[in-house]
Amino acid sequence: MMQHLMNILWTDKNGYKFGNRDETISSALGRNKKLGTLTAAGRLIDKILDIIDPDHSLNSIDYYVEPSENIIDHLAWIRIEDEQILCLKKVNEDFYFIPKGMRIIGDTDSQTLEKSTKQIFNVDIDITSMEFVGIFEAQANGKKPGILSRITCYTAVHRGELQPDSKIHEIVWLTYEDKANLSEVESVNF
Repeated sequence: MMQHLMNILWTDKNGYKFGNRDETISSALGRNKKLGTLTAAGRLIDKILDIIDPDHSLNSIDYYVEPSENIIDHLAWIRIEDEQILCLKKVNEDFYFIPKGMRIIGDTDSQTLEKSTKQIFNVDIDITSMEFVGIFEAQANGKKPGILSRITCYTAVHRGELQPDSKIHEIVWLTYEDKANLSEVESVNF
C-alpha cells in the first residue's frame, strides 16, 4: 500500500515506480530525481534528506538491483579509437547506440558480452582483457515513461574484422559532438 502512496505523492505519472522489494526507497527516489519526475512533495522529501546527508538519494541509487519490469538490463562493449566511440544504427531507427546485448540470466558478464559481440559483429573478444567502465541508466528509448535502460559497460580487445549482422544498417565512430544522435541512456552518460 505504501508503494502506491509514494507513487502517487512523490512522482508524476511518468516516474520510475516505487515497489521493487530489492530496492530501497532512497534508491527509487534518486532514480526519479535523475529523471526529473519528482512531484513537489517528492522534491521536498529529497531536500529534507539532502539536509541530513547531501545528495542522499543520488548516492543511494542501487545499480545492482535485480532487473524488474521497470529496468531493462544490458551489457555493452565500449570500443574507442582515435577519440571516437564505436556505435551502431539499426534499420528503421533514428538514433545510434553503443553495441550491447541483453543480460542473460545464469551467464557471467563476460559470457554475455562474448556472445553479443559475436552475434552483432562476428568478432571474438578477449575476455581476459575486459575492463569495467561503469553502469549507466536513463529512460529507455521507445518504452513507456519510467522504464529504465541500464547499461553495464566494459572495454575489451577483439580479434577479427567488424562485420555487422543484417539488422544493423550502419557502423559509425562518433565523437562527443555527436552525442545528440545517441539514444537517451548513451547520450546522458556520454
